[in-house]
This record gives sequence, C-alpha cells and structure tokens, in this order.
Amino acid sequence: MPFYRLTSVQILFSVLLFCGLFLLYLSFGAIHIPIVDILALFKAYLVGGSELALKEQPLASAVVIHIRLPRACAAILAGGALALAGACTQGLFKNPLASPDVLGVSAGSSFGAVVAIVTGYSFMGPIWLPIFTTVGALAAAAVIYTLASRHASTQILFLILTGLALSSLLGGARMGLLLMAQQYEMSQFVFWAMGGLDGSSWSQLIWPAPIIVIVSILLLRESRALNLLALGEESAHGMGLNIKQTRFKLLMFATLLTAMSIAVAGPIGFIGLMVPHLVRLIVGPRHEKLLPFSAVFGVIFLLVCDLIGRWIIAPNELKVGIITSFIGGCYFIGLIIRFQRKGSFV
Repeated sequence: MPFYRLTSVQILFSVLLFCGLFLLYLSFGAIHIPIVDILALFKAYLVGGSELALKEQPLASAVVIHIRLPRACAAILAGGALALAGACTQGLFKNPLASPDVLGVSAGSSFGAVVAIVTGYSFMGPIWLPIFTTVGALAAAAVIYTLASRHASTQILFLILTGLALSSLLGGARMGLLLMAQQYEMSQFVFWAMGGLDGSSWSQLIWPAPIIVIVSILLLRESRALNLLALGEESAHGMGLNIKQTRFKLLMFATLLTAMSIAVAGPIGFIGLMVPHLVRLIVGPRHEKLLPFSAVFGVIFLLVCDLIGRWIIAPNELKVGIITSFIGGCYFIGLIIRFQRKGSFV
C-alpha cells in the first residue's frame, strides 16, 4: 500500500507533532516556562477563567497568555494561510514551482506598507499597517485579474505576465516613495519587510483570523475543482466545470490568504513554494489530502523557523522571514540542481 494512502497514520503523526511543537514553542524563550505549568495554566483557564489562572500561575499567565500565545496564533494563521495559498496556486498553474508571489500580491502589500509609513498612519496604531498592506494586496490582485481577463479565456500566461508587470511598476513606485521618506520611516519599512512574528498581539489578529478561517474552509471545498483542472481545461469543462468562474474563485482565495498572512506577519517567503511541494511528495497529488496537510505542515514549518530564530543568537532574535528565506533558498537551489540532472523542470 502506498504511503500516501495511510491517512490515519498521517493524521495521528501530524496532530502529535503539532501539539508537541506548540507546547515547546510556548515553553521556550528568555524566560523558561515548564510545560507542566503551561498545562496547569490552561486547566485553570478552563475551570475558573483568567482570575484563577492568574492566581495559580502568575508568571506563566503573564508570559504565555500575553506574549507567546498570540505569537503562536500568528504563526498558525500565517503559516497555514501561506501554505494553503501555495498549494492552490500550484494546482491552478499546474506547476509545483509556482507560488502566490507570481500574482503580484506581495508587491501590492509592500506598496501599501510604504504608503502607510510615509503618510504617518502606521504610527497612529498597530492596526493601520496591516490594513494598508491588505488593501494594497487586494487592489493589486483586482488590477491583475481585470487586465488579464480582457483575454477571453483568462489564460494563466496572461495572469503571470500581468503580475510580473504590475510587480515591477509597484516596485518602482515603492522606491520612489521611500526616497521621500524620513530615515526612521525607511527603517520601519525595512524592519517590516523582513517578515516576523515578534510583537504580535491579540488586537492584530482579531480581524485577519476569521477571514483566514472562512477562506480556508471555502478553499478546502474546492479540492475537486483543483483535481479537475489538473486533468486539463478541456477535460474539466467536459465534466461540467466552469473554468473561468472557478479560476477566479481560486485566485481570490489565494490572494485573500496571502494578503491576510502578510497582514499578520509581514512578507514571509518560500512557505507557499516549499511546503506544498514537500507535502505532495508525501501524500500524493490529490487535493483532498494535499490542501489540509499543506496547511498543517505550513504551521509546523513556521513554528520551527521561529523557534530557530529565537534560539540561534539568543538572547537576541532573528526575524523569521530571514530563516524561511535562507532555508527556502537552499531548498530551491537543491531543487534546481535536481531538475538539471533530470533535464526537465516539470
């Protein structure tokens, strides 16, 4: 029996790995909180609420509830959303090397961040920068699809070329705005552009979280459509699939997930490219398994990378975006060498 059919084994392994890593994530840091105290804290919360938890575990309550738990939730939301968006994009483009960046979403979000910083909105509250990045990402996606849809069949090639053109245009506009920015404004943009989970708070997660959850559920329901698209447009159309409508939905789902992940943690690269590709090797190409397992291992990967960033130069930290870029870059180089030896990029 092929390994990718052992669904129960995969689910059990994934759940155990996630739970163990989640507790380790909450325990590890400048102030070590024993896992036993963390479990006691959660038990106290369930039994008597925040007052009992604060009374029985004051240190764990202050560190875990207000600092590490929102950071962990940000990693769960961003990692799962990026990996899901990557799996969706690869299925839509029928290319395992595709990623959400080809849609121009990251360029739109970066431009929105520059606008928020230069206009001073980012200094008015922690919620304004995510709002501007989300609006920028969605506006970029809308422009790309509008321009690409002028072609009758909305071919993937037109979407890619339009995304690259708009990314170049927005990149130039972003650099132009930064030339007019103050030194501290440029520093804030550079810090944000690295991508990171430090400084995550419950207030920053309130509005991206429900959007990520809802869109993720809707995307998981489109697994059959992605399977049909993998057969080719003619076969999918012959089986009753509305190609243009389905492609629009999938693009919007991938765009929303990417935009919300950027709103939560900034631009974090390579998760949408690397995680679905690795998961496909384990569970197979069918999207009924590929989508949910990509989300789970996207979360696990981001938690591990953030733990590495917090440990490698402790007591200082490396931004998690730096860790994912380094690992993803090494993986991508290895992938290129492998494809060169095979003589094929498919």
